[in-house]
Amino acid sequence: MSFIAWLIIGGLAGWIAGNIMRGGGFGILGNIGVGVVGAIVGGFLFSLLGLQAGGFIGSLVTSIVGAVVLLWVVAKVKQG
Repeated sequence: MSFIAWLIIGGLAGWIAGNIMRGGGFGILGNIGVGVVGAIVGGFLFSLLGLQAGGFIGSLVTSIVGAVVLLWVVAKVKQG
């Protein structure tokens, strides 16, 4: 069950981050990929800041923050 929740959170986070950063999602697999990597990035950033988020909503927020940061970094790397 946790694997399915992980995919759902990843898909939602990737879709939301895609809409925030570029105005659209990346397709189902792209959204999941961005969301899962974003969850790792967000977890790392939250731990650096001493923050902790639990439950479904907390995991989703962490993933969205990480995915937005990930997409921002990718956009900056592509520019220069």
